[in-house]
Amino acid sequence: MPIQAVESRRLYRQIADQISELIDSGEYLRGARLPPERDLAKQLGVSRPSVREALIALEVEGYVEVRVGSGVYVTDNRRTATVSPGLPEDSGPFELIRARWIIESECAALAAKHATKAQLRAIEESLEAMERDKGDNKMPLDNDRLFHLRIAEASGNSALALVVQTLWDQRMGPLFLRLEHHFDTPGLWEVAIREHREVVQAIIKKNPAAARTAMRRHMDHAAKRFSASWSQSRRRGNERRTAGARS
Repeated sequence: MPIQAVESRRLYRQIADQISELIDSGEYLRGARLPPERDLAKQLGVSRPSVREALIALEVEGYVEVRVGSGVYVTDNRRTATVSPGLPEDSGPFELIRARWIIESECAALAAKHATKAQLRAIEESLEAMERDKGDNKMPLDNDRLFHLRIAEASGNSALALVVQTLWDQRMGPLFLRLEHHFDTPGLWEVAIREHREVVQAIIKKNPAAARTAMRRHMDHAAKRFSASWSQSRRRGNERRTAGARS
């Protein structure tokens, strides 16, 4: 028996490819609603987060449309959007959050030990910039990234800072941003900023354990937010549209 190539595609990509093949074969017609996440997960023998990542990937590629509060529907706008040859696929959003939970919580703990006064001020300034963005009805994503990078830099370990920068490069990719689009509201950013402030306070007090716990709590809340059912997000989607009308 000849040696077989090792399957290197990420799980969500394998799931997405199976579903797209069913769409291409006519199993799911244009305008049809796909089975619920829980049913797809059971049929495929995978977790619901993996199915969600696959559906978001298919939405980015134009195969499906996620209608918050209704379901996931096949579109007629699909295009061949595959990863460029030789380039790695983005990590799935939930995989990425878990990696950040591990790495950034330790960065926060180290920052509580090693941050200089200048670095503490830089972290505080990035949080203040997030608050100004929110007050101006702007999505404070750029300053959110800056906040986390400055904590990583304050850890005193340049290798960890580079890892965090790499994780944030993927966090700003199309897959994560599309998932976030379905759940992002001004209210959620208010909660996130409050969580950031708890991290800062623990770092300023030079309490590594509290800083680690605060960052882990922040990451846990992000994972739970993105795990909420599409139907639970209907009200949030309405809030987002209302906020957009005000801006």
